[in-house]
Amino acid sequence: MHAPRARVARRPVHGVLLLDKPLGLSSNDVLQKAKWLLRAEKAGHTGTLDPLATGVLPLCFGAATKFSQLQLDADKSYEAVLRLGITTTTGDAEGAVVRERPVRVTPEQVRNAALELTGPISQIPPMHSALKKDGKALYQYARAGIEVERESRDVMIRELSVDLALLESAQPAIKMRVTCSKGTYIRTLGEDLAERLGCGGHLTALRRVATGGFSLAQAITLAQLESMTEVQRVDCLLPVDALLAGHTVIRLDAANSQRFLSGLRRRGAWDDAPQVAVYAEQPAALLGSAHVQGGELIPDRLLNPLEIEQSHAQGRVAHAEPLLNLAGQTAAPTPPALSSTF
Repeated sequence: MHAPRARVARRPVHGVLLLDKPLGLSSNDVLQKAKWLLRAEKAGHTGTLDPLATGVLPLCFGAATKFSQLQLDADKSYEAVLRLGITTTTGDAEGAVVRERPVRVTPEQVRNAALELTGPISQIPPMHSALKKDGKALYQYARAGIEVERESRDVMIRELSVDLALLESAQPAIKMRVTCSKGTYIRTLGEDLAERLGCGGHLTALRRVATGGFSLAQAITLAQLESMTEVQRVDCLLPVDALLAGHTVIRLDAANSQRFLSGLRRRGAWDDAPQVAVYAEQPAALLGSAHVQGGELIPDRLLNPLEIEQSHAQGRVAHAEPLLNLAGQTAAPTPPALSSTF
């Protein structure tokens, strides 16, 4: 008989891990693996990548999950390979071949077709997607052989660079580089481009190279994460406020920090701002996000005092000062447990 597997002792972990998602795993598979490796209590990802897609996937832990929507809403950039002449059921290499057509296109035709798909466009979501209808994912209908009506969605293609190329098999293809708004289906974009060329096509490769200010160059692989010690894994985490880059910064004194964390609006000589990162002055600690309207600082998403204490403890290197206890006392921060055993 196999010995029972030891339970993982979970712990509070706060921050953002930029992972280079490998081929063949779902976003949730990767999330659960990273969560296990970090022994994190709470985690979430910031937008699904198909199993056949690779690339940068920000994973949020602890307090960072409160701001994950910012990444869901952010622009994203992809590199893709569009195989011309063959249409599949899924729009990628996973699907069955539906139709084959000859390919007779020129680089100029490819560039002109790309121009037609640059800017604001409408897309009909593919049946093989996680989008839900009546509480059920579209791919579940597709697997049952059922096609349901889908409403078109408006998206923005900010940049679409294309180059006509040949694959190793000497099959014609287009190498695409796309920067787009949230909700864009690159498979659908590729299919629409190929249809404009009159030959059809499907994606054979898809890689996300940037999302919301984070780039692939910052990401680590799952294999690299597995090879690290627990201390090194935690060191890979970006701080929670990495998700708030570009926000207007407002710092509050101790009294106003406590009131802000209670959900109370604060008044000051601030210009209107739609996105604000709010910090305590001493010691510097992220309190949450807000917006300013008419001189009022209005809370949006707040950290709780325990999350602030834990985040400070996790990230401090040489801080010897006590952290403000936002319940009204001072307390020495407690470092996170970094046992080498799972």
